[in-house]
Amino acid sequence: MQEFLTPAMPFLAMTLAVAAGLVLSWLIRKTVLRLNRRRPELQSTSRVARLPLRLALCLIGVRIALALTTDDGGWRSAVDHLLLIALMGSLAWLAVAVLLIVEALVLSRYSVDVADNRRARRLRTQMILARRIAVALIVVLAVGSVMLTFPAIQALGAGLLASAGVISIVAGLAAQTSLVNVFAGMQLAFTDAIRVDDVVVVQKEWGRIEEITLTYVVVHIWDDRRLILPSTYFTTTPFENWTRRQSEVMGTVEFDLDWRAPIEDMRAELRTVLDGTALWDERVGILQITDATGGYVRVRILVSAADSAALFDLRCLIREAMVTFLQQGHPESLPHMRWEPVQPAPARAMPRQPAVESSASSESVKSSETVESGRPVHARQQSDPQDSQLFTGSVEAIERSRAFTGPGEEVFEDRDKTLSARS
Repeated sequence: MQEFLTPAMPFLAMTLAVAAGLVLSWLIRKTVLRLNRRRPELQSTSRVARLPLRLALCLIGVRIALALTTDDGGWRSAVDHLLLIALMGSLAWLAVAVLLIVEALVLSRYSVDVADNRRARRLRTQMILARRIAVALIVVLAVGSVMLTFPAIQALGAGLLASAGVISIVAGLAAQTSLVNVFAGMQLAFTDAIRVDDVVVVQKEWGRIEEITLTYVVVHIWDDRRLILPSTYFTTTPFENWTRRQSEVMGTVEFDLDWRAPIEDMRAELRTVLDGTALWDERVGILQITDATGGYVRVRILVSAADSAALFDLRCLIREAMVTFLQQGHPESLPHMRWEPVQPAPARAMPRQPAVESSASSESVKSSETVESGRPVHARQQSDPQDSQLFTGSVEAIERSRAFTGPGEEVFEDRDKTLSARS
């Protein structure tokens, strides 16, 4: 058969192969769309696979045409090797596109624009991470397959396999941190700890989970900043998830008011505010006094809302309404700083001493004067009840103090004289 081939035959065969590949890819796409005509979302998602499908079919056709119209060896081996590498790349590209189509079809069945979208967000998180893992595996397999087409690399691969144990240990030690984050990312995806669009509080920042990758998590902060955290943060550090089971949350509004605050009027005003807004989900709406110390009363309002965003707006609305209500209707209930001056205590008059009845008693008082600490102390005739426990200031006190003064020097002198006379 090779005898009837002309030099132009290979080019004609490759042209026909390319045309056949294009027609076949068009037929395949139309057939798939017709079989799934009840899914309009496939119309737009299937476009990502159109180019890799055409390329793969055309490369297969060109290889078949060259095998039928050319001899082995020479330039054909080099061209066939290049076509094989391109075919492997196009097939990997096609596999990635198919994964994207499958992901879009699965996620289209679960909408996240509803009130209770917990299941949809969980499935979305798992599908995104599973698709990224599959894409990484496809790329690794494609690159490995291309490398194995080179004979020199095949020999190198055989030598590497012999020392696979040592290499695995070295690679494990070198990529320990990255592998920990990868496994942490997989754990987050399949343990349902966090999901895309979950409302969380991490490092005192409030935001939503925007993206979960194999190594890090992106948190969209309320002020449009992005907080990038490693996956291991959510597996080793406590954090708040406000939409773990449900999106309904409760919050408080607190006031420190004067003791004259009209509690019942505030309850009525709170009910009026809650009935007039759609932010309240009608679950909880109470007003209580939680503390009454330090000169103020602590008034706490507990309300609930359908989600955290509505709760924030509801708390601001209640705070503004209550402040206006107290300012306009009950200004006496606003916090006041009380200051009361302390009047000095009046001076207490000294008690008057009774008159001395006789000169004898006067002489006895004068003879009872003593000196303590260099100052004379005069005994009084009648003792003061406040001085009943003292040893100075009255006749009784002086007599009581003498019981503790000892015998005196005169007693010791008389004793010495008596002893001398006897001897």
